[in-house]
Amino acid sequence: MTTFFKTLEQKQVSLPENVKILLEKCPKFTIFNTVEELALASVGGEGQKTFDVNYEIPGKGLYTEAIVHRVNNGISANYTDPYMRRRDPDTMAISDNLPTDKVRFKDKFGYEFDSLKTETFDWLENQELSVFLYFAGREKIGVGGIAVVPANAGFFAMGLAMLQQMVAVDDLYDGFEIESVIYVAPTFRHTHFNGKQIVVHNRTEKLHEIYSYNLYPGPSAKKGLYGVLLTKGEREGWVTTHCSTVQAVSPYDNITTFMHEGASGGGKSEMLQHIVREPNGQVLIGENTLTGERRLINLPLFSSFNPVTDDMALCHPSIQKNNGKLSVLDAENSWFIRVDSVNEYGDDPFLEKITINPPKPLLFLNIQTVPDSTALIWEHIEDSPGKRCPNPRVVLPREIVPNVIGHSVSVDIRSFGVRTPPSSFENPNYGIVGMFHLLPPALAWLWRLVAPRGHANPSIVGGEGMESEGVGSYWPFATGKMVTHANLLLDQIIQTPETRYTLVPNQYIGVWKVGFKPQLMMREYMTRRGNAKLRSDQYRPARCPLLGYELNYLTIEGAKIPSRFLQVHKQPEVGFEGYDLGADLLYDFFKKELSKFLCPELSETGQKIIEACLAGASVEEYEKLLG
Repeated sequence: MTTFFKTLEQKQVSLPENVKILLEKCPKFTIFNTVEELALASVGGEGQKTFDVNYEIPGKGLYTEAIVHRVNNGISANYTDPYMRRRDPDTMAISDNLPTDKVRFKDKFGYEFDSLKTETFDWLENQELSVFLYFAGREKIGVGGIAVVPANAGFFAMGLAMLQQMVAVDDLYDGFEIESVIYVAPTFRHTHFNGKQIVVHNRTEKLHEIYSYNLYPGPSAKKGLYGVLLTKGEREGWVTTHCSTVQAVSPYDNITTFMHEGASGGGKSEMLQHIVREPNGQVLIGENTLTGERRLINLPLFSSFNPVTDDMALCHPSIQKNNGKLSVLDAENSWFIRVDSVNEYGDDPFLEKITINPPKPLLFLNIQTVPDSTALIWEHIEDSPGKRCPNPRVVLPREIVPNVIGHSVSVDIRSFGVRTPPSSFENPNYGIVGMFHLLPPALAWLWRLVAPRGHANPSIVGGEGMESEGVGSYWPFATGKMVTHANLLLDQIIQTPETRYTLVPNQYIGVWKVGFKPQLMMREYMTRRGNAKLRSDQYRPARCPLLGYELNYLTIEGAKIPSRFLQVHKQPEVGFEGYDLGADLLYDFFKKELSKFLCPELSETGQKIIEACLAGASVEEYEKLLG
């Protein structure tokens, strides 16, 4: 204990007073400096192969939160409660009095957080603890912090230390500051929150505290610290976007950088995946859900690509270039990859290879394993007999990803992904988005404000129907004011006029089941074009102006994409009437969500764009607003 405190003092790192008092009072704490040390601790130490993470819960007795296995390729953890296998979107509560549009703790639970905070520290003071330092962000752009985790929750600590950059105490560098703290107290979800995942944010001018009352890393170790980055950016005037980024190289050596944004389930990780061929070598575009017809094309060569970011990207002023394009840098140290689309061997050879025999231990969640086995990403745990968990995950260090780009890149195309449902005249819905659409910048901003979570979301609890994840699709993780982020995103779009915008569906185009093929086909096509813009006869204003421009035709390597995938009203099962009913649903959604942003703090340009949308603006009018 004394050594740790002295080292921090020598390195001129100030330890928050609450943390110092807690570490002085607890029966024992261990400082961790490497992920490998935490991997050992997560199964109880050297020679151990399985470990039950359990706690004594008043009124329940001994409760097991998770079962952890040491496997050949890392650590596998499975929650006993199916509810804990996905992120609950309603986890956040704000306990401070700084400006926010999020629900305050007192308003949500009916009492002040101070009393619970006292109880939390009382509980932690009686636990053996694991402690380590981290840095959320990259290249000293971000926030330093310290994690305080019960010693028996080593798998959670391992996940946090992988997702953020773990900082060894002896490697502390000049200028490192502890600006954030994560306290983990999982028993409180049972004793205080009726079993729910709750994460409380307490912001001060110098410290951002996160109180994680559950052991699923999504809302705290990942999205909780995302909120910390957003809070810092809010104060300093920059954004951490919710996106994947990939630099694609065509067979003709054109290089195009894509940034793919969207709500959870919007295809961010999938933008970094390879296209998988059918056994006969063809590429399946989609399957008609009513007739069973399958449409395939021949593509002799695919583009290669270099991953840049998986889910979060820093858009800091220090990395912007004077080329009129947005520049981004990965905000994470590891990627929290959902593998629900990998259902059998061969579905994703790239991920299968890297996860089966990694150079360092990985963390698997919701994957069926036994001790000393090899965790296989297509063997998903079942939530109930015959019902596979929709959110199996693997934490993959970015440094072991082949061809990963570690520096900032300039974005050529910003795409936005939307999970769309099957849609027809008989059952109209908003699945009227073609394979991809071109968006004027003003309309691209509006899609980021409303950020629909969309159909059958696999990543979160609930998620039925069209719901909004709000500004930039990262609003569920932000702690401040919506209008602040709306203005930041609009300024970002205005200042980067050379970046182009597209809209891409996934899951369904009308009645055709397409999965994530639209965004992958867009990546193939737009990479082949390089910086050349589409000819004016290749696109036209969509029948629904919210969709910008739709394509008249699309040919990739001589393979023509049928127009039914480009203009959904051409599907006989949809027609104009079914399309228009879906467009009405979209308009109703936009009007409901955009009205929240009309306040005096919104910029004048933003006011004009939203008012134009509410008045039913045409695509040409959107062009003029930010022309």
